[in-house]
Amino acid sequence: MKIYTKTGDKGTTALFGGTRVPKHHIRIDSYGTVDELNSHIGLIRDQEIDPRSKEILVHIQDRLFTVGAVLATDPEKMTLKNGKDRLNIPRVDEEDITLLETEMDKMNDHLPPMTHFVLPGGHTTVSYCHIARCVCRRAERLATALYELEPFDEHTLKYLNRLSDYLFVLARKLSNDLQADEIKWIPKKLE
Repeated sequence: MKIYTKTGDKGTTALFGGTRVPKHHIRIDSYGTVDELNSHIGLIRDQEIDPRSKEILVHIQDRLFTVGAVLATDPEKMTLKNGKDRLNIPRVDEEDITLLETEMDKMNDHLPPMTHFVLPGGHTTVSYCHIARCVCRRAERLATALYELEPFDEHTLKYLNRLSDYLFVLARKLSNDLQADEIKWIPKKLE
């Protein structure tokens, strides 16, 4: 299979189902940002972190491929003429969202309470988490804009929202594991 098709040489690309759209279409930007997020999560997973976090990150990467597939499919062509689902893959569901919430709760149980915002950084691995969190928020913003134009399964939006929270808590957990300084943001007093 060749990687290059030459069909996008004039600035368009095909969605799953065949619909062609400009490469700058919000749908392309949405799933492209999810792909970028998935790469950042792979970078976190490649760090020296605990096995459970790695396991959850692999699960997240799998779910992000599903999110990308949903976003890459023209909603009008999501269902085939015979009534079957074009994607033929399991969708993101409440269980996926609950897994993120459960993992956050477990991590939070072992962390000091947050009293202030924290500055991103302290260790390279922690910084990777914060970058992924920011990319996740961008993916969520793009997906919500797309959803207003062409609605899709709401679990997709909910998952992206919860995932950014998960990445923040993971950053705090890894700061703790790596004994990195967590610098509080304390606004300067106005004179």
